Amino acid sequence: MSSQEEITSEYHAGYKSPSLRPGMSRLELFIRIPSGIFLHKPRLMPMTSGHKTNCKFQDAFGSSRNALHPLGGHRMRSTSVDKLESKVRYYAQRFPATFTRATGPILWDAEGKAYIDFFVGSGALNYGHNPPGAKKALQKYILDDGIVHSLDFSTTARREFVQAFDDIILQPRGYRYRIMFTGPTGADAVEAALKLARKITKRPNIVAFTNAFHGVSLGALAATGAARQRGAAGLPLSHVHRFPFDGYFGGAFDTIEFASRMLDDKSSGFDPPAAFLVETVQAEGGVITASLDWLQRLAELAKKHSSLLIVDDIQAGCGRTGTFFSFEPARLNPDIICLSKSLSGNGLPLSSLLIRPDLDIWQPGEHSGTFRGNNYAFVTGRAVLDYWRSAEFEQELSKNIDHFDRGLLGAINQFSSKKFSLRGRGMLRGIVCQSGALAARVAKAAFVSGLVVETCGSTGEVIKLLPPINIKIDVLNAGIERLTTAMRSAVKTGAAS
Repeated sequence: MSSQEEITSEYHAGYKSPSLRPGMSRLELFIRIPSGIFLHKPRLMPMTSGHKTNCKFQDAFGSSRNALHPLGGHRMRSTSVDKLESKVRYYAQRFPATFTRATGPILWDAEGKAYIDFFVGSGALNYGHNPPGAKKALQKYILDDGIVHSLDFSTTARREFVQAFDDIILQPRGYRYRIMFTGPTGADAVEAALKLARKITKRPNIVAFTNAFHGVSLGALAATGAARQRGAAGLPLSHVHRFPFDGYFGGAFDTIEFASRMLDDKSSGFDPPAAFLVETVQAEGGVITASLDWLQRLAELAKKHSSLLIVDDIQAGCGRTGTFFSFEPARLNPDIICLSKSLSGNGLPLSSLLIRPDLDIWQPGEHSGTFRGNNYAFVTGRAVLDYWRSAEFEQELSKNIDHFDRGLLGAINQFSSKKFSLRGRGMLRGIVCQSGALAARVAKAAFVSGLVVETCGSTGEVIKLLPPINIKIDVLNAGIERLTTAMRSAVKTGAAS
C-alpha cells in the first residue's frame, strides 16, 4: 500500500457513527455518506427494541421539541457550571451546546445531535477532528511513556518534527529557515516576531494594516485593528503605524503607492519601520484577501526601506488557502513567518517562527518560556506532515477548493445581488452579507440546522467558512445545503420583521 493509500485509508476509517452503549437502542436515523461519515437526519425512526423513552429537550436556541434521545439520556445541564467560569467566554455563548465528541468534520453534542463543522477551531483543525494518523501516533507515544514537558530540551519528538518539517515542507519549496518554538499561542509567535524585528533593525515601530488581527497580548494587540479587542488593553497601544490594506479605499486607490509615498517623504512624519506585519488573507478582519501583486509590491517596499517582512500565516497557513503557506502563489520569501493553529494537526497548542538564517541573532535564553514547544503536538504535527508528501493530497485539496467555490457561488446566486457576495481564497471563504444583523441570523439558523459557522468583519457582516481542507465532497455538499437553507431562512426572517 502506498503512503497516500495509507493516508486515504486512515482518513476513511476515521469517520464512524456514535457508538451505542450496551443495551441501548438506536433512536434516530443517520445517513451513511459514501466516505463513511454518519450525519444526523432530523427525523425520528422507530426503535429497534420494544420500549421507548420520550424526552423533552431544547434545541441550541431554546426551542422545545419532543424527541427520542439518541443516546438514551437527557440534555446535559450546565447552567450551574457556567456560573463558575468568567464572562469572557465567547464561543460558548455563540454556540449554546455542550459538545461531547468529534471526528473528521463532524461534532456531536450531549443530545446526540450531529453538526457539520465549518469552523474547525477557528482554523486550528485544518485536517478535521482527531485525524486518524495523528491520533494513532499520539496514542502510541503516550503508551510508550513519551516525555510530555521538556522546555526546549532536545527530545526525539521535537527532533523528528523539525527534520520532517524541513524535509517535507521547506526544502521542496526552496525555503531555508530556522525554526523557533515560542509560547503555545499564535499571539506568542507574533510577540516574538516583533521583538526579533526590533532587535535586528534597532527600530521601534511596526507597520500593521487596517482590519488586521494578530492576537490580544499587548504587542500583538497594538498591531490588531479591531476596536473591541483594543479597548480592553487599559493603556495606550503604541509603536505601530497603521497603513491601509489592499482595497481598503476601493479598487481605484493604490494603498502600496500611498505607503511608499509616506515612507519616501522625509516630512511625512513616518520613519521606516522595523517590519511590515501582514496577513495574506485577513480572516478575522472579514476574509479580506490581498492580491498577489499587492503582496509582491509590499515585499519590494519592505526591502527598499531595509524593513523586515513578517507574514502572519497563523490562520491562513498550513494548507488553508490551497498551498501549505498562503504566500506561495505570490512567490514571497518572508524574513519571518508566524505559524500556529493547525501546525500541530490535531488542535494541540504549538506555535513557531520561521526565521531567515542570517536573522537568527537571538542569544541563548533571550526569549524564553515554560511551554516552548509541546511534545504531544510535535508527535501529531509530524504525523499530519505525511499528507504533504503526496501530490495526490494537494490535487484533492485543489478539487475541494473548486467544488467549494462552485457550491458557494451557486448558493449566493439564488438571492438578489445585494444580499450576499463571496470573498476569500482556497478553503478560507467569506460570505459578505448585506448587514451584520443578516449575518447573525444566518449563523444562528445554520447552527439550529446542524452547521457550525462563525461571523467576522468590522461589523460582523461576514460569514467565515473554514471546513476541513480534506473534507469529503458529500459532506461538503451537505454543509453547503445547510448553509443555503440558513441563508434563505435568515432573509425570510428579516423580511418579516
